Amino acid sequence: MNESIEILRLGARGDGIAQDGTIVPFTLPGERAEIRREGQRGEVVALERAAPERVEPFCPYFMRCGGCRTQHLSREAELAWKGGIVAGGLAQAGLPVAPEPAIDAHGAGRRRITLHVRHVDGATVAGLMEARSHSIVALDHCPITVPALRRAPEIARVLAVPVGGGRKPLDVAVTEVDQGLDVDLRGHGPVSPGVHAALVRLAGELGLARLSLHGERLMEAQPVTVSAEGIRLYPQSGGFLQATADGQAALTRLVMEAMGPRVRRVADLFSGCGPLALAMAAKASVHAVEGEAAALAGLDRSAREANGLKRITTERRDLFRRPLLPIELNAYDAVVFDPPRAGAEAQARQLAASRVPLVVGVACDAGTFGRDGAILAAGGYRLEQVTPVDQFRHAGHVEMVGVFRREKARR
Repeated sequence: MNESIEILRLGARGDGIAQDGTIVPFTLPGERAEIRREGQRGEVVALERAAPERVEPFCPYFMRCGGCRTQHLSREAELAWKGGIVAGGLAQAGLPVAPEPAIDAHGAGRRRITLHVRHVDGATVAGLMEARSHSIVALDHCPITVPALRRAPEIARVLAVPVGGGRKPLDVAVTEVDQGLDVDLRGHGPVSPGVHAALVRLAGELGLARLSLHGERLMEAQPVTVSAEGIRLYPQSGGFLQATADGQAALTRLVMEAMGPRVRRVADLFSGCGPLALAMAAKASVHAVEGEAAALAGLDRSAREANGLKRITTERRDLFRRPLLPIELNAYDAVVFDPPRAGAEAQARQLAASRVPLVVGVACDAGTFGRDGAILAAGGYRLEQVTPVDQFRHAGHVEMVGVFRREKARR
């Protein structure tokens, strides 16, 4: 039997949440909907009252593809929701700071996408997972990506043929780079010399800039770069990049704004291929620490090719197992950390015991950012400012930059 329900708020994933906790996807606060209930979830049968923030979704795959959750929400309301996600993480951690207004950093669209390739009903299909399912929604293209990625599903299907056409699950990561498209195949395992040769031939026919298998380069037409802030980055095969160019620019700007004129030595922790390190080296010497050797090799190459930068040194180190200690940290005027979603708990504890005057945290998860921020606060740091950066339009992900300043010097 169907029932009518009032939607109270948006959850962290973008689903409507009723007062009794019922989760109703694709509804908005203030709406009333007739639903078909299944446990604590409801499926909309009819929308009885629409919210003024509701807009028409633009993607033909919306509500089937599990990628986007909020295409029915106006942009202004979505930015406010993203700010609320960050505020909730801060409040839960006991950090009494209201975030700044969220920055819209979608720009031209996402510059990377990972497609799943499977063999379905006798055909090779490439697409994204359905919500709460392992079924594939076959895509012609993804409208929230940059124009260069319109070919990504076709490329994924073609490259899958020599490795079984999706009979064994295959993921294909496609990234826009300066030279075209950088593709990394994942999930298949090692290939025979014949398959290797076939993949290289197809990469040439498709005009790819680089093709890799599990991060191991199969072919590279010319050195792959990504331009950012006047610097050429050299990302490793399958390596991490921020989702949008505007997102990287916004994060860089916020980090640079936090650096005062007295900052002369900076440690960049979880540096990746160095977008922040290279930007900061325009005004300070930088020590970049990262666990991936290939990322540091790219950073070193960028630094050697750039003009007018101060000294950049690199160190390969697992900061989860071997965080920098206070005796090492105290040599720096500022420390920037930009960890994966799991956060930087071990490193935050060492920072809390240090004398570093300024710490800037970049994060992609409000919960782990709040946890790490609370550790810093307990060690004598004051969180001055947090700015959400939304480069994941229509999804429940949000980046943030927090500025922590030591309230009094440690002896």
